[in-house]
Amino acid sequence: MNDTGTAEVLEITGALSFETLPGVLERTAQFVRRPDVPDALTIDFKGVGDIDSSAVALLLEWRRQAAALGKRLAYVNLPPNLLALANLYGVADLIQPRA
Repeated sequence: MNDTGTAEVLEITGALSFETLPGVLERTAQFVRRPDVPDALTIDFKGVGDIDSSAVALLLEWRRQAAALGKRLAYVNLPPNLLALANLYGVADLIQPRA
């Protein structure tokens, strides 16, 4: 994961899988604990490679955390296979709400 871009974009890189999720959650928790965390955050998935179904749970957890903190959250460059899993599980509208 790389959070060195602009203050409002968090770039996720590498695999999102059951094995990598604990580390990803910890790094994003550190980001959210920063005193300068923005009101609106975009998470960019262009650097994400392999995913499994746990990635869907991760995106839902981030939505829950953002709502609890009163922050706006947008996902960009979601991998097609991640969107396909979200559709399969019936949660695509929770992950990527329509405007």
